[in-house]
Amino acid sequence: MAAVSGRPIDVHTWSTPNGWKIPVMLEECGLPYRVVPVNIGKNEQFAPDFLVVSPNNKIPAIVDPDGPGGQPITVFESGAILQYLGRKTGQFYPTDERARVAVDEWLFWQVAGFGPMLGQTHHFKIYAPEKVPYAIERFTTEANRLYGVLERRLEGRDYLAGDYSIADISTLTWAKLNFKQGVDIAALPNVSRWLETVLARPAVQRGLAAI
Repeated sequence: MAAVSGRPIDVHTWSTPNGWKIPVMLEECGLPYRVVPVNIGKNEQFAPDFLVVSPNNKIPAIVDPDGPGGQPITVFESGAILQYLGRKTGQFYPTDERARVAVDEWLFWQVAGFGPMLGQTHHFKIYAPEKVPYAIERFTTEANRLYGVLERRLEGRDYLAGDYSIADISTLTWAKLNFKQGVDIAALPNVSRWLETVLARPAVQRGLAAI
C-alpha cells in the first residue's frame, strides 16, 4: 500500500449521488479529509474560485495537499477522483491488469450511463417545472434497462468486478435512490442483495452522512 499522508484532502462537494462517492471512498480508505460544501442549489459551483478546482463547474472535486512528488494536486470528475485515490492508497482498485480492466469497465459504465440516465430520470420525474410525458417515459425506460444490466451482472457475484471496488462505490450512491427512478427494486433480487450489503458497510454509512 502506498504511503498515506495525515494532511486532510479538501473535498468540494454537495449532497448528491456524485457528491457522496468521494467521502465514501475516503472513509473506506481511512484518509483524512474535510468537506468544502458547494451548494449547487445556490449555483455556488459557478463561483470563480471553484472553477479553478473544477473547470467543468461540477461537483465533486478534490485538492490533495500531498499529491505526486509531494506537491498539491486538484482532481475533478468523480471517476477520475476514485481512480486517483485507489492508486494513492492501493485500495479498492486492483493493480493486476485484468482485474483493473473489469473495474474500469463498470466504473465507466456508471459514469457514462447509469449516473447520467438516472440523473435525467430524477430531473424529468421530480424537478422539471413542466412534466413532459415523453421524457419521463424515455428516461424511466432507460433506468429500468440499466438496472436490468446491473441485475444480470450481479448474478452469482457479490460485487460488480471481483472484490469490492471503486466500481461498487461509484454505483451504490445512485442505486440507493432507486425509489426516485421508477424502478421496482423488489423485482431485482441480485441488485437488492448487493445494495443491502454495500449500504451496510460502516464506511459507506459514514461517507453518506458526511455531507
